[in-house]
Amino acid sequence: MHNWPPREVRGKEKPVNYNALSHVLERAEALCHARGVQLTEQRKTVLQLLCVSDKPLSAYELLEHMRGVVKNPAPSTVYRALDFLLEQGLAHKLESLHAYVGCAHPDHPHDSQFLICDDCGEVAEVEDPSVAKSLKAAGKAIGFRTKRPVVELLGTCAQCVAKRDE
Repeated sequence: MHNWPPREVRGKEKPVNYNALSHVLERAEALCHARGVQLTEQRKTVLQLLCVSDKPLSAYELLEHMRGVVKNPAPSTVYRALDFLLEQGLAHKLESLHAYVGCAHPDHPHDSQFLICDDCGEVAEVEDPSVAKSLKAAGKAIGFRTKRPVVELLGTCAQCVAKRDE
């Protein structure tokens, strides 16, 4: 068992809420158990890193953070863990950033939309079924089969807008 999280993993602007982190990890373990899959220590480590980070992390950023926790982590280890977390709905890939975030709603399958701030990098996960339904209908109308719906809106978050207006 590791001392969690390592000091260098703590986000600069996002203090770690250990109760919330503990709840997320317990929920992830319960979901994996119910699905008959295993949340290994390395997979759990990647999920923890995503959850405590103040920004989305690329696979290589995850690898760097893992070096302080896991002995000789390899890129393939990180990619396999990310593939597992994505498959289980415990993480999301932000295509525009080539980076990953922990899922805010892992207990049920859903199509998420992401609001990404260009200024500070903050990412908010939104789950609006009407957006997903509208996009599905639009695709169906032209015979398009969606493999993986990804909706990312780039803009400025409320905090950055407020800072600009000061």
